[in-house]
Amino acid sequence: MSQFIKKNKGPLIVCGIVGGGIGLWVWKTVYPSMRECVYSTFGVNEADGYTVKRIEEAYRKLQESEECHSLLKKHFTESVKDKLKYKKTKLGGTLYDIIRSGVANLDSGVGVYAPDAESYTKFAALFDPIIDDYHGGFGPNAKHPATYFGEDKISELKDLDPEGKYILSTRIRCGRSFKGYPFNPLLSRDDYITMESKVKNVFDGLKGDSELGGTYYPLDGMSKDTQKQLIADHFLFKEGDRFLKEANANHFWPAGRGIFHNAKKATLYTYFFIKKNFFRLFLSGLTRRIIFA
Repeated sequence: MSQFIKKNKGPLIVCGIVGGGIGLWVWKTVYPSMRECVYSTFGVNEADGYTVKRIEEAYRKLQESEECHSLLKKHFTESVKDKLKYKKTKLGGTLYDIIRSGVANLDSGVGVYAPDAESYTKFAALFDPIIDDYHGGFGPNAKHPATYFGEDKISELKDLDPEGKYILSTRIRCGRSFKGYPFNPLLSRDDYITMESKVKNVFDGLKGDSELGGTYYPLDGMSKDTQKQLIADHFLFKEGDRFLKEANANHFWPAGRGIFHNAKKATLYTYFFIKKNFFRLFLSGLTRRIIFA
């Protein structure tokens, strides 16, 4: 064997160089077009070719726009694009799902929406610098302080307007999501209906409570008279704006959406709405009971 190699050293080197060149050419030209088939065969969870094409087009649109000054454009560099464009979360979220609203609305301030919880880690190369920039310093290693709701100081909370003469309303926004479900951009109609049913069951369990018990109003099929009354009470709002629409957060409207308020809606009410976050809370008067219930 050694004699053969010595006698044919020159041709073998040439063959090696040619073979390496062919391999490099296949990797650079043929493989990208076959990538989807290759990864599908081996069961790798990757974005399809059409989605990747839309991501490339979106990147060019952002870079060519002189009117766009969003955090998305600032941090969506070519290297970030190439690193993330083929990735997909277990629930199906892609880079295009994240950036689509910011690309359609070039006047966006931020321009991104997470389609599910995993997106924050799967697409961290884009989310981390945007979050850090938005908050003026909250890097990937930063952590929130330990949760403390002041349960041991509830007795110190006093009703600031016990007779209801001065405080018309107080807004406390509490955004929560359902474990095991994606966020709005990826929710199906069945997801909305199932989630609504779960929340309605919780509200039904409050019927015996004189303070928290109330009525749930599904938006789907709501009568005109009820709509007018809730709008007059400033309880009912329209579907999301153009930013949410382009993020697919308005899909299947109004299925699975609704509001709930307690019997004393003039002084205390809760507002339930599946929109970009699944729950919102509005209160007036004494808030202590609803916060710690």
